[in-house]
Amino acid sequence: MAEFTLRLRRFDPESEGPAYWESHTVELAPHRSVLEGILQARARFDGSIGIRCSCRAAICGSCGVRVNGEPGLACQTHLDAASAGGRNGVIEVEPMGNMPVIKDLIVDMEAVHWKKIRSVTPWLLAKQPVPEREYVVPRESMVDVTQSMACIQCGACVSDCLAMEVDPLFTGPAALAKAYRFVGDPRDGEHEERLRSLAEDEHGLYTCTHCFKCVDACPKGVDPMGQIMRLRRIAGNDMGIEDRNNGARHEHAFVENIRRNGVLHEADLLPDSYGGKLHPRGLPTLLGSLPVVLKAMRRGKVSLGKILGHPHKASREVKAIFAAVEGRAERYELNLYVSGRDEDASDAPTKPNTTGARP
Repeated sequence: MAEFTLRLRRFDPESEGPAYWESHTVELAPHRSVLEGILQARARFDGSIGIRCSCRAAICGSCGVRVNGEPGLACQTHLDAASAGGRNGVIEVEPMGNMPVIKDLIVDMEAVHWKKIRSVTPWLLAKQPVPEREYVVPRESMVDVTQSMACIQCGACVSDCLAMEVDPLFTGPAALAKAYRFVGDPRDGEHEERLRSLAEDEHGLYTCTHCFKCVDACPKGVDPMGQIMRLRRIAGNDMGIEDRNNGARHEHAFVENIRRNGVLHEADLLPDSYGGKLHPRGLPTLLGSLPVVLKAMRRGKVSLGKILGHPHKASREVKAIFAAVEGRAERYELNLYVSGRDEDASDAPTKPNTTGARP
């Protein structure tokens, strides 16, 4: 047995007072979970401590909190590891972010998380005609959506999403990962309609900023950002959906910018996203950005030469990367949940490939 200090973020809506911190010392074996520590504090010191929990086995997703500022499951976080990562050994536990707090460590999942999940139509819209018995689905197709199916709806990715902090209306990583669950399912008959709706939504598919926070936060390896990128590739590349938010054109301009310059030449990125410097679609946006450009020039952050010129050219190595990727017969989407490799191949023991996926 060892002693651990829990510093809990408390909030009582009935008191009408601000949130505050409260500390409790618990005695548990180091390998026990933060959730058990909280429950012991509630049983011994203050029965009003609020936390949502159920299975205590990292399956139900109910006990999502922030431990030392990082989102995760309280039942999956060991006390010794949390103490080692805390300031002066103190374990700080607070409610998840981007969702309103109901009480103490309990957030309103309905107001944000579940509302966004429902917005992507999280059920199968059967392809017609519906077979008399069952759909026969290729194994590879189900392997592809296995990663998104692993989501336990804990909300950890929503809690840490930087895009949602800036734009609370953003559909969010959990909902978009759920959307891929059905866009990747061959039994669904509304793939294009789903993708067009997400792409045309100004708070939808192209609001994600690739910050990787949701990837790190997810306790089940769902990789929500990876699912969002898959949705974008299918919408923009495979189905040719040009959204009103200019998201697909912006991504294409970004790739072509790197192809030409080897590194990002930002002066070209904005006009190229709208078709070029003189394109009618881009002129209003370029004129609107002039105050920002002039301010940057006055402060020496950019120069006229760099704006009009191209100081960098793509190297042979960069061109070789593009040639290798674009020379593939088909796009290779690695589902890390099923066929990924964490260990180095040279050190890993040789095992037969039973997944059916390519190594």
